[in-house]
Amino acid sequence: MDYKRILTVQDASCVGQCSMTVALPIISACGIETAVIPSAVLSTHTAFGSFTFRDLTEEIPKIKEVWNKEDIKFSAVYTGYLGNKAQVGCVKDIMNECLTDDGLKIVDPAMADGGKLYHGFDGGYVQAMKELCKAADFILPNITEACFLTDTEYKTEYERTYIETLVREIRKFFGGTVILTGAALSEGKTGVAVCEKDDIRFYEHEKISRGCHGTGDVYASVFTGALIRGKTPFEAATIAADFTYECIKYTSPDKEHWYGVKFEPLLGKLIEMLK
Repeated sequence: MDYKRILTVQDASCVGQCSMTVALPIISACGIETAVIPSAVLSTHTAFGSFTFRDLTEEIPKIKEVWNKEDIKFSAVYTGYLGNKAQVGCVKDIMNECLTDDGLKIVDPAMADGGKLYHGFDGGYVQAMKELCKAADFILPNITEACFLTDTEYKTEYERTYIETLVREIRKFFGGTVILTGAALSEGKTGVAVCEKDDIRFYEHEKISRGCHGTGDVYASVFTGALIRGKTPFEAATIAADFTYECIKYTSPDKEHWYGVKFEPLLGKLIEMLK
């Protein structure tokens, strides 16, 4: 494997095991140089009772201009939580100007869950995210995000045909490879649906009843690292699912650790999964 450099663009919560503080160590553990642009800096993530927030939208074009001057290029750009429509536009510019000729565009459209948009997002943001997803080679929505991207009714109870239809609708509009997370096709299970071209493949594992913050960021980061390491999209999707499951299982006994998953002690296991 040639030595690769990835850029990840997402917020940095100083405490909270999510977003950039998850992406940077996980992708680095995959043996890949990891560059960052923080879209915002928060004292803690927003599930804490109080937090500070500093928007960094104005800095992103300045960073890009320095990189262009220094001829810095990336093997992939991976985006997570972006705070506003302007940042979506900034990311598109970076993808157009700062990728190598064969560089990959990986988008986690982190904007919704549980049937609702995150606080502060609206229909205008959804439209901007649709345009970013159209430019991507890989998109990793959860079911709620997939419904917003395709104007599909969100359901909590569904059958396999609902997931297949949802994935095909995404492919119809966005063209890239789709990795749909949180697809529960049988009782007590959860998993992912991976669609390359017209082929849909499913991977399931046990569902742990306790939910944890930041698991979507863990998943997307492992997927990105595994993909750039040379794994196929389906292999990367399954490795990411297995590692995320192991993180939740490891964290679950500690009821006081509610704000994220203890992924750090398991990074050695991730390295073994990638071999």
